[in-house]
This record gives sequence, C-alpha cells and structure tokens, in this order.
Amino acid sequence: MSALISDAFSVITELDAFPPHLKGGVVAIGNFDGVHRGHRAVLDTALTIGRELNAPVYVMTFEPHPRSVFNPDAPVYRLSPFEQKNDILKACGLSGSLVLPFTREFAGVEADAFVREILIAQLGIAHAVTGYDFHFGKARKGTPDFLRQSGADNGFGVTIVAPENDEGSEVISSSRIRTALSDGDISLANGLLGYRWFVDAQVRHGDKRGRDLGYPTANLALPKECPLKHGIYAVKVRHGEQMVDGVASFGRRPTFDNGAPLLEVHLFDFKEDLYGKILRVHLVSYLRGEEKFDKIDALVAQMNRDSEEARAALASMQPLSELDHLLLDGPA
Repeated sequence: MSALISDAFSVITELDAFPPHLKGGVVAIGNFDGVHRGHRAVLDTALTIGRELNAPVYVMTFEPHPRSVFNPDAPVYRLSPFEQKNDILKACGLSGSLVLPFTREFAGVEADAFVREILIAQLGIAHAVTGYDFHFGKARKGTPDFLRQSGADNGFGVTIVAPENDEGSEVISSSRIRTALSDGDISLANGLLGYRWFVDAQVRHGDKRGRDLGYPTANLALPKECPLKHGIYAVKVRHGEQMVDGVASFGRRPTFDNGAPLLEVHLFDFKEDLYGKILRVHLVSYLRGEEKFDKIDALVAQMNRDSEEARAALASMQPLSELDHLLLDGPA
C-alpha cells in the first residue's frame, strides 16, 4: 500500500500517492536512523516553522539505508527499522513520513532535478529543514549551501540545523549510539537517543530450558548484524496494550549450547502464551556480561539476583523525555 493513514499520521511510499493535505508543507529531510536527539533538533525546528506558517510538517526519508545500497556486503545496523522509525516520528508530533526508495538510479539524480521535480513540482514545499551534514543528488552536489540558494531562487524557505551536542560537548550521532550498544553502555545509548532503545521481534519456539529452570522466556531472534553486547538487561516489554517489566539475556548461552545469539526475555508475573506474537522490548539498563556457569544451581542463583536487580532498576526509572514517556506509556 502506498499511503497509510493512522490517527492523522500518513506513511507514503510513492510520490504519486502524496496526499493533498501535506502539499505546501514543511519537510524535514534526512535518514533519521534512530531518531536521536540530534535528529529531533531538526524535527523540532521543522515543527516550530510549521506552527508559524500554519502548515503541515512531515519528514522525507529513504529506504533502504544508502549505505546498504552502496556497500551491500557490510549493511549498516538499523537502530530504528521502517516501522519503528515511523512509530517514533508519529510520537514526535509529525503529520507524516514520505519514504522514498533509495536506489543507485535515485542517487544519480542531479541535485537541481531533485529540487525542481520533487520538492517543487510534486511536493510544493513551503520550507525545507535539514541537518548540517545532509547532502543529496548525484555526486552529493546537493550541499546545504546549494539547498539554501535553491530555496532563494524558487521561493521556498530553507533552514539548516547545526549539530546537536551531548552533555560532554560531543556531537550526537547514530554511529556513537551503535558503539554504545556494542559496549553495553545502554545508559549512554539511551541518553543520546532521548528514549529507551527498543527492538521488535516475533516470539519463536525454543528448547524450553528456561521453563525447567523456573524462568520461562520469550525467545527473540535479532538481526545478525545487531551490535548489542551479550549480557543481561533490565527491560520493559510491550505486548499489545500491556507494558510488562522483565529481565533479558542476549547471547549464545555458553552454559548450554553456545549457539546463535538470541534475546531471551523473562517477563515478571506474566503467564500468557506468547508464541508467534510480536514483542517490543525496551532496554532500560545493562546488568552484567554473559557468563558460563559450571553448575545449574549457580546459574539459577545468579538469575535470581539478576531478577532482583532488574526489578529495582525498573522501579526507580524515570522518563528520559516526553518522547520516552509516550513510547513507554502512550498508545501502542
């Protein structure tokens, strides 16, 4: 389907299906992987301009990630794949998301043709907002200065947003967040995002070993390129309309089979059958690294301690932002 409408948030995947109610709007352009605090500086600027112009505000983004097109043997890990990204953008208060297919042919479109044929002819934009490092068009000739001049020549506004720094004066970026995840530094990753990072996955059948240990788990396979450090995490899990506290292990289960990485989630005080269901798992804190135990009793004792620590971490957590609150406690 080329255009989905849900609670006034449109997801458009074909230019020919661009809805009339978004024409003449303010467009924020970028990849927005993770929709982190730096990205939201761009989105907040666009929303402010939209209010001033009394115009709708939407994003233009691209699928797949350009790095996956130009370097398919080393695809970039997506912090927020298609559906998750749109859920975050909706929670940010935008009117929609225009998702353009990114191909080598699209990358070869001249920058002036992109402006003339897409921004002006098909979208009729009133204003464009991008980050300081956004480039577009053949040979990346669509620089911020080029876009400014195009706006001046064609009657639409352009705002280029400066880099957003964290509390340590370092630029916030998706690559820093991926590195933090690989280091097990969930506190840093979540701080740079401004919300608890989450993954969506379908519950699959496992060996049911956790049930025998007194800790039944929902087993979730993450993409093989996921950089998340193997270890134990305190988590909050959305199942339909419910948000449930839990503890999760991500890794290869060295005590047992040292197999393919799995995210195994134990939900506290929860007994429903979850096989085949899609769960959204928000990572709240990193508890410890993955370990191999010589005796099952020692493993179970450690799992008991992990559960206590996870319950304590979840009981004391506070929302990182209004967006974090909406993603955790708002409508699914």
